Amino acid sequence: MQNTQDDIQYFEAQKRIYPKSIKGKFRTLKWIIMALALFVYYGLPWVRYDRGAHAPDQAVLIDMIDGRGYFFFIEIWPQEVYYLTAILIVAAVGLFLITSLMGRVWCGYFCFQTIWTDLFITVEKLIQGDRNQRIRLDKAPLSFDKLWRKGLTHFLWICIGVMTGGAWVFYFNDAPTLMEQILHLDVPWSVGGWIIVLTGSTYLMAGYAREQVCTYMCPYARFQSAMYDKDTLVIGYNENIAEPRGHYKKGAPLAERGACIDCHACVQVCPVGIDIRDGQQMECISCGLCIDACDNIMQKVGFDKKLIQYDRLENFETKTPSESFRFKNFIRPRTFYYLGILVLVIGISLYNLANRAETELHVLHDRNPLFVRLSNGDIRNGYDIKILNKTHAHRDYTLTIEGIDYNAIRMLAYGQPVENIHVYADSIGHFRVFITASEQKNMRHKITITLQDQTDQAEIIEKTIFVSG
Repeated sequence: MQNTQDDIQYFEAQKRIYPKSIKGKFRTLKWIIMALALFVYYGLPWVRYDRGAHAPDQAVLIDMIDGRGYFFFIEIWPQEVYYLTAILIVAAVGLFLITSLMGRVWCGYFCFQTIWTDLFITVEKLIQGDRNQRIRLDKAPLSFDKLWRKGLTHFLWICIGVMTGGAWVFYFNDAPTLMEQILHLDVPWSVGGWIIVLTGSTYLMAGYAREQVCTYMCPYARFQSAMYDKDTLVIGYNENIAEPRGHYKKGAPLAERGACIDCHACVQVCPVGIDIRDGQQMECISCGLCIDACDNIMQKVGFDKKLIQYDRLENFETKTPSESFRFKNFIRPRTFYYLGILVLVIGISLYNLANRAETELHVLHDRNPLFVRLSNGDIRNGYDIKILNKTHAHRDYTLTIEGIDYNAIRMLAYGQPVENIHVYADSIGHFRVFITASEQKNMRHKITITLQDQTDQAEIIEKTIFVSG
């Protein structure tokens, strides 16, 4: 009987993965990293850092209203967006370096999706039980036991989602103030909307999408192989000692068989549901849980470990796994390329931070008109002047002009004389300045505008032109 068009299935339905609990050194490492990451994420907005009377005291704060980024002693203004560029370059190149050395360890231990998925699965295990119990619960008909277990699981997932979304918006608002607004149900819609969106995305990504985010949504999984070389440290299956595999029988001779007893423990603990024995696969996130599972089984049956292990990619491809990975394998040209870029970018950024000016002066000559001829024959030029006071104290400045014999300097703003310009703390002073001089022989004169800080006598010099015809 031939299948009709409606009977043909072109794609297999996505199967739900039920990772099994496991104990071991890599699982312990994941617990530690997850605890530290969650502690930093949820706790960092509450850390205080004293910057003075006119600046926020939140250690890490992205102030969208005033356009400032505060990171402890570092303060980034919109004019210093190159620092953000440097951060992105360091993050990208650092990720490339880690991948070329140790494969997808970022995905397995540090990625936000991995950490929150691990947290959601932990909650699921605590309420619904381990792998076999969760499978039976999903297959069982609706009952009170199933209802309360599923309901409590999803309730706690939503609570974690709310905490995640709430913690994120704390980075963009003063945390204690926003928390008080939340407790009094007086949250602005601009903030409440983000909490709702981030709660929903956390719930969906960590509760349902899980490994599908790593496999289908994350672009990193698609181009990671381009960063591998023969010395990249990856997780693989040691066929030399594991094959031919077969079920374990106590007391049976082992002369013609491998150490793998085909228990599928490595498959059952895998958070992305792959069989590492099938070779290198795009879905593998190098978390090492399959190593813990296999080592535990080998220890119970009395066989040697290292059926699954970290080793050089070339060793797995040539089926010659080594006994141990040596540090010298990390020393190769690609490592120095990436390290060189990191040192260069970080060095330039630190140098700029160390020599960061507390005051900036920006002068823009009028474009239209370039000059104005007054009734008495004098020539007047207009300038837009911006003074950036990056300190957390009010400052007074003196503005002087050199390069031309002028008749008058007049400032059109706040009635301030150029000898005593006041700029508030942590703000930008925007002023209109007019320079009037008698008619000049040359059409353009190069002039120098000097801004002197009356507090520390520091000077900032900006060059511009005076147009007379």
